[in-house]
Amino acid sequence: MSNYTPVSCDLYDQLEAIATLKQECTITYKQENGQWAKAKGRIVDVYAADGADWCKLSNDTVIRLDKIEEFEFN
Repeated sequence: MSNYTPVSCDLYDQLEAIATLKQECTITYKQENGQWAKAKGRIVDVYAADGADWCKLSNDTVIRLDKIEEFEFN
């Protein structure tokens, strides 16, 4: 895993708010292999582990926050 770049508190707060409201969202992010991917679901957790911040979606997708390019809630 590459070095983690801390994300803004604003992004973290927005993700937590979406999780609290149980809104579905679509997140575009860079995978470990360098490819871009989109994941759709509800954010069920935003947490810190292994020296990085992460979010987990209702479909069990786990995304490192500094890999998020954009997100939109539906």
